[in-house]
Amino acid sequence: MKKHRRSILSLGAVLLSSLLFAAYLTSLQVTPAEAGMADAVIYDENGNLIQPKDYVWRDWIYVGTPITPNDLNPPEAPFPEFHNVYIDPEAFKHYKKTGNFPQGTVLIKELVSVGSKQASSGKGYFQGDFIGLEAAVKDAKRFPDEPGNWVYFTFSHKAPPYPKTANRQPTAACNTACHQELAGDDWVFTQFYPVLRAAKGKGM
Repeated sequence: MKKHRRSILSLGAVLLSSLLFAAYLTSLQVTPAEAGMADAVIYDENGNLIQPKDYVWRDWIYVGTPITPNDLNPPEAPFPEFHNVYIDPEAFKHYKKTGNFPQGTVLIKELVSVGSKQASSGKGYFQGDFIGLEAAVKDAKRFPDEPGNWVYFTFSHKAPPYPKTANRQPTAACNTACHQELAGDDWVFTQFYPVLRAAKGKGM
């Protein structure tokens, strides 16, 4: 009898938690990700991407850090900062297994300034401070007309704290101007990310 009562109480607690979570989402006026998409893909009522909660991307898979410094691109590079890039774990798992980026893939790019050109190891380019946050999302259902179904969002090009939501960038600003013509694999610059190249389709 006591065991049965504990089961009922446990079930009640689960139901209550589900109701509270649903109420929380409603209060925020957000749209959860489509089934099978990453938990990080959440939009507000205006279609803006909500920043991954609790900076969850810091626990994501790090794929690389391209940099095109001013020194090598005089008089000034269009993107002189470090670009630390992360992919959500579920998408990475699927990519390893199939070799394809699934719908709902999220790539986070945090911009970091060049902080120093001298270290104990010698001269080079060393990371300074966070100065921006961007994201790319693959979502065929929400963005069927975008090339490759990829859409790009910019939270900020300034130091943190970053805004909680990001507007969708125009297609010509990121996709057709750069990714569509130059990216190595499915609008992603895998030619600069050895982690992705090594993992692609390994079936793990």
